[in-house]
Amino acid sequence: MRNCPKCPVQTVTDPTEVVYEDYYHPQVVQVVHHVEVVRRHHCVPVPQHIYTYSVRDEMCGISGIMRGRRR
Repeated sequence: MRNCPKCPVQTVTDPTEVVYEDYYHPQVVQVVHHVEVVRRHHCVPVPQHIYTYSVRDEMCGISGIMRGRRR
């Protein structure tokens, strides 16, 4: 190595490399959800049974029975 010429020192610089360190911090964001309640009313038929009656009196006498036998 004695015969090796003395070479001057060279400096080569790479372009700057950017390294990012990301830090995240909570940020409150209010999200409003609108809800509309619609009350719907429906008529539903429900049967209600109503009974009517009538009372009738008939007079049946002996003469009515006799008339039926004569025929």
